[in-house]
Amino acid sequence: MILSTFERTIARRYLLPGRNEAFIALVAGISVGVVMLSVAMLVIVMSVMNGFRAELLEKITGLNGHAIVQAFGGRMDDWEDILARVRATPGVTRASPLIEQPLLATFNGRAEAIFARGNTAEDLARLREQVIAGNLATVQPGSGNVAIGSRLAQNLGARVGDTITIINPQGRSSPFGTVPRQIGYQITAIFEVGIYDYDQRYVVMPLSDAQTLLLIGDAVTMIELSVDNPDQVDRILAPLQNELAGRAIVSDWQTINSSLFEALQVERVAMGFALSFMVLVAAFNILSSLVMLVRAKTRDIAIMRTMGASRRSLLKIFVTTGFTVGAIGTVAGLVLGFVVLYFRQSIVSVIGAVTGQNLWDPQVRFLSTLPSRTDPVEIALIVLLALGLSFLATLYPSFKAASTDPVQVLRYE
Repeated sequence: MILSTFERTIARRYLLPGRNEAFIALVAGISVGVVMLSVAMLVIVMSVMNGFRAELLEKITGLNGHAIVQAFGGRMDDWEDILARVRATPGVTRASPLIEQPLLATFNGRAEAIFARGNTAEDLARLREQVIAGNLATVQPGSGNVAIGSRLAQNLGARVGDTITIINPQGRSSPFGTVPRQIGYQITAIFEVGIYDYDQRYVVMPLSDAQTLLLIGDAVTMIELSVDNPDQVDRILAPLQNELAGRAIVSDWQTINSSLFEALQVERVAMGFALSFMVLVAAFNILSSLVMLVRAKTRDIAIMRTMGASRRSLLKIFVTTGFTVGAIGTVAGLVLGFVVLYFRQSIVSVIGAVTGQNLWDPQVRFLSTLPSRTDPVEIALIVLLALGLSFLATLYPSFKAASTDPVQVLRYE
């Protein structure tokens, strides 16, 4: 919609009211502010919800892979054959044997429930970036060295160089019954994945050491794997599921963490739907401010009509005025949203310090920090929603202004 010089001049005049029109300027400013806050809120909330899902998926699959293959009974003796079948499946990018067993760890009179995790050398190397103390390279087969999560180290009061005792209740049989197996391991690395439960429970060791601890010989408990498209993991692994039927069961990340990710998805949709009404409220503010402007400028509109201004010109003037208010608010909202997202962790810390409340408890939130990931498609939809509602809000008052009868208005002038 191209404006003539006359139309641009009048629209600019109405966007910047004079000194005697302070109330109209205030209402327009409030409209800009409401649009800005609604757009910023949508951007912030949707980005944080996307960040939750992305960070959880990245951290969970970074440690556990996208799926696991478990044998019935929890022990996989023919894992080499199953591993070969898994690696031959189209779409599978990585597969390796794994041992994971709930046990008990003690140190200086403190005891914690743990998950003893036995990994291959390649999988241990993937954990190197999460190490915050010690040296992961020292965790070698037969060395008696392990890496533990940061929260577990804190709960036990253990540091790098200390020796913890891991207790396997399914020990060796004796004339006096089953004797729990207790083995001491030296902590040579402390890691932090970023998911509270993992950092609090996991003790990572070489695969052969885990086999010795659990007395399972050359067997493993599962095979973990990664695929090239995590969102299509069920489709990719469907042939493998059929091939291993009766021998093992395939569980993907969507199934294992279904309740968590479904809750996040429901909350994300509900929050997006609820916050969209804020944009609708902002559009009503634009509507009300434009109605007030039209009523205040009725005499000016009548004069312009008598001077030859067409209904089309008046329609374009008021649509441009209202739409510009919405556009300014939308741009300002995007800027505000991105600024808040950039400083989100500092803002959470400041609010927590002022209120004296722990607003981000990792035990409740699963993640150590507030995540954020902006989706360009969602940002575009938010912008289109704000601009679309702003445009629709201008139509009624603009048509009302364009249909003004100058004879009726100027009859008694």
